[in-house]
Amino acid sequence: MTMALEIEVETLTPNQAARRQAVLDAAMKLAAEGGYDAVQMRDVAREAGVALGTIYRYFASKDHLLAACQVAFARDVQRRLEEHPAEGDTAADRVVDVLRRATRRTEREPRLMAAMVTAISSPDPAVSPCQREITEVMAAILAKPMSDVDPALREGIIRALSHVWFSALQGWVNGWTNVGAVGDELESAARLLLRDV
Repeated sequence: MTMALEIEVETLTPNQAARRQAVLDAAMKLAAEGGYDAVQMRDVAREAGVALGTIYRYFASKDHLLAACQVAFARDVQRRLEEHPAEGDTAADRVVDVLRRATRRTEREPRLMAAMVTAISSPDPAVSPCQREITEVMAAILAKPMSDVDPALREGIIRALSHVWFSALQGWVNGWTNVGAVGDELESAARLLLRDV
């Protein structure tokens, strides 16, 4: 998250943090069940057991809410990957292992992921901090299995893979490909970028 959102979240009381988390959980549940269109703020409020105005204290719009869900989702994936480090003898093998594991949840919860990808792509200014946070999380996820790669090369490879990752997700959300192809495209890109490393 950007500093503004970090400060906002860090300064919440335990009760406020719990309400905010309940809103995120409710939005993710509704999105998992019905996709982007199923996430209506009144329904989120009812599901979370909070007043509608409470949601707007933390999130400026539906897209901001779902983009914040994407950040929470990505942080959870990052935490899981850190608990179980990448396997493989080469940087390419380790990166592919991480990418396959990271995209597995996308395949298990396609409606939720499609809703979050739609929101994180929004031009809504409130979404911008979440977009930056997602970029940082993706970079951190990709950097870990490439710790033995020359830092000058690693930065460019991470940027390229991040773009492929986002593009593959966009292609899937827009119906150009199926969800399983996201992992295939990422593996192909990772092996090409890391073949001589």
